[in-house]
Amino acid sequence: MKRKPTPEFEIIEGRCAGEEVCPLSRVQAGSVVCIKRLATTPEMTDRLRELGLCEEQRIKLLASQPYICQVCNARLAISGKLAEAILVQAAPESLVMTNDQ
Repeated sequence: MKRKPTPEFEIIEGRCAGEEVCPLSRVQAGSVVCIKRLATTPEMTDRLRELGLCEEQRIKLLASQPYICQVCNARLAISGKLAEAILVQAAPESLVMTNDQ
């Protein structure tokens, strides 16, 4: 059985370069990103959406190893495996989160 090649993602200053998406696990702590795709099982996708981690949601990665995200005024810790399955894109500078978001 052939394995799919692992996609390469370019990270510049802690963010995904250009319009491309990259796994949350590759983003530098302190970065604000926008979730573009949840590459998880349907059951896990539903649960993540219930927790506020849904497509087009802006989140801030507070720490990595473990991954701690700020989403909807809450902090959520996720595993490295799950962080690999959440594909994100750098949030436009005009939409950067403040402490009350």
